[in-house]
Amino acid sequence: MGTKISREFTFLSAIYYEGDFLINNFDISLILSVETDSILEQNVAMDRIKYFINERLENSVFVQETETKIIEKYITAGLKVCTLPEEPYDQIITIVILNKLNAICEGKLVVTSIHLNSILSDNVGFIYDMDDIIHLVPYKNGWWVENSNNISNIKSSKKEKIVRLVKSNDWTSLGLDWKNKENRSEIIFTPDLEK
Repeated sequence: MGTKISREFTFLSAIYYEGDFLINNFDISLILSVETDSILEQNVAMDRIKYFINERLENSVFVQETETKIIEKYITAGLKVCTLPEEPYDQIITIVILNKLNAICEGKLVVTSIHLNSILSDNVGFIYDMDDIIHLVPYKNGWWVENSNNISNIKSSKKEKIVRLVKSNDWTSLGLDWKNKENRSEIIFTPDLEK
């Protein structure tokens, strides 16, 4: 289509870095290219982005995926753990988010540029374009290239007697699938024309 749009987000998350649990405030600015003529698909793609940032990343803990003992402790404590291929520097978080948002939009919207800054990085911003990260080998496999809303590939290995209510990772159950919702409408009111 050629249309460009922008969207900004702010979210709070923690990071686990060098033995410390640190709370951080992140600001993200996105530049997106609209790649579908369907307004419904555009809206669903944007709703997926909003859901992912506001429900999955908000209040999560960014942890390097090799920190398995810490990850297990956080999962056992009921925290949302977002695993990363490297230490949770803003550059890494930016690259992972860019990849993930493009994966969940499935080509309906394309994040062409991302700008992320945070309080812990003294509000220094990191800016990446899709062309900048396309050849980064460590980022070609992982939850960040899947179209689900997962934020980690690691599951708790301990069998617990605690029942947890877990949000579904299925876009359909969240009402964020690509199917045309207009074809599923029901007739709620039929006027009586015989009066």
